Amino acid sequence: MSALIRKIINTGKAPAAIGPYSQAVVVDRTVYISGQLGMEPSSGQLVPGGVEAQTRQALVNMGEILKAAGCDFNNVMKTTVLLADMNDFNNVNEVYKQFFSKNFPARAAYQVAALPRGGLVEIEAIAVLGPVADSS
Repeated sequence: MSALIRKIINTGKAPAAIGPYSQAVVVDRTVYISGQLGMEPSSGQLVPGGVEAQTRQALVNMGEILKAAGCDFNNVMKTTVLLADMNDFNNVNEVYKQFFSKNFPARAAYQVAALPRGGLVEIEAIAVLGPVADSS
């Protein structure tokens, strides 16, 4: 059996990993994107403006990682949203649907005890490489 090839994705247009992990890993045609906080890439600081601003920045960061992997938001098949407060669910959805506007990916959302750096939201994703056609 031939070995699968693992490719590490790293871009300076998204925040550097703040631990022993990669921004994303590609194996075969699957892209595993690490959880993205609402951090500004150059400063590594959370953006001001609350959960909506952090959600927008987390998804902008994810978009840069997707681009570095050779795909975009249409290639995302599954996301996981981690919230510091489940009461922010609707506010996060308002921003989320600006990035995912149709044929939404599968998703799970959880409230967690705490997020790194005191973040209010973290979003991870699984995407596929290549053209994606929707069934009729």
